[in-house]
This record gives sequence, C-alpha cells and structure tokens, in this order.
Amino acid sequence: MDRDSFRPGPPAEIDAEPAGDRWTLLFVRELRHAPEKVWAALTDPARLREWAPFLADRDLGAPGAATLTVVDGDTAVPQPATVRRAEPSHLLEYTWGDDLLRWELTPSGTGTRLLLRHTLAERGMLPMVAAGWHLCLDVADHLLAGDPVGPIRGAEAKDFGWAELRDTYADRLGGQQPRP
Repeated sequence: MDRDSFRPGPPAEIDAEPAGDRWTLLFVRELRHAPEKVWAALTDPARLREWAPFLADRDLGAPGAATLTVVDGDTAVPQPATVRRAEPSHLLEYTWGDDLLRWELTPSGTGTRLLLRHTLAERGMLPMVAAGWHLCLDVADHLLAGDPVGPIRGAEAKDFGWAELRDTYADRLGGQQPRP
C-alpha cells in the first residue's frame, strides 16, 4: 500500500475498567493472521520496529529486563521495561515505564483475536492511547499481510486520523474528554 493512501480501519471494540488507582484500557482486534505470526510481530525487535510506537532492545518473547525506546520524529526516549510473562503465541505481559501491557492472543477462525489490556495512571489518557494502538495495529496488520506501510509514530499519527480516532474512542468510553 502506498503510505500516503493509508487510512485507519473502523474503530475497535474497547472498554475501560478501574484497576486500583489506575485504569485499564481493553482493546480488542480481530486479525487475519495466525497467533504465531502475531506473536512474532509482538516480540521480534525487527518486526516491532516496523509498527510499534517504540523500538525494543531485545526479543520480548522471554522474561527479563528490556529497554523500549519511544520514537517521535528525531526524538528517541528510552524507557525501562520488564517482560513479566511470555507464553509463546498466547500471552505477553510487560511493563513499559509506569504502564503495564498484557497482550492475549486467541485463535479465531483463520486468524487471531487480540486483546490488549493497557493499564495506565490517568483515565483521561485512555482515548489517546486507544487511538495510538489503533493506528499501530492497523500498520501491524498490513505488515503481517505483506503490505507494509511503515511505522506511524508520535506526532506523525495526526496526519493519519489520530485525532478523529481519539474523539471516537472518547465517545465510546462514556464521553471522557481527553486532556489537551
């Protein structure tokens, strides 16, 4: 696909739930690829580089310390991470700075049902986080289909419908207004 013609797909199934003094975004996507292929995209640093909002300093498919570097244009900010659980093609859980991400993969027809549980401190960030993951996972889906568009990270996401997705997800989460 020509990168300039890339547009995000329809909104995903989402929800939010309290997690103590934090909030967990539940983000569900049906992907047309087998769990093993999705797992590789979630763990292999070379594949993560093509779709994720960060670069990983190692394969995330095994427990232990890692560094995930957030990239926004020419700015790169390394953040500590710890892979807590890695059950190939089924479950990946890691910290990313102060956040906790849990990726659950379930076979679904000829593809995968992906459930991301992203726990963070501020409820007002949920629509923005949902919009960011939406774009990243759309890019990952194209990559896995052999039709890469290249990563869409940071401020560049605004050129690919991020603001509209944020507003849609804010409405779906009960009108929670994102912070400016």
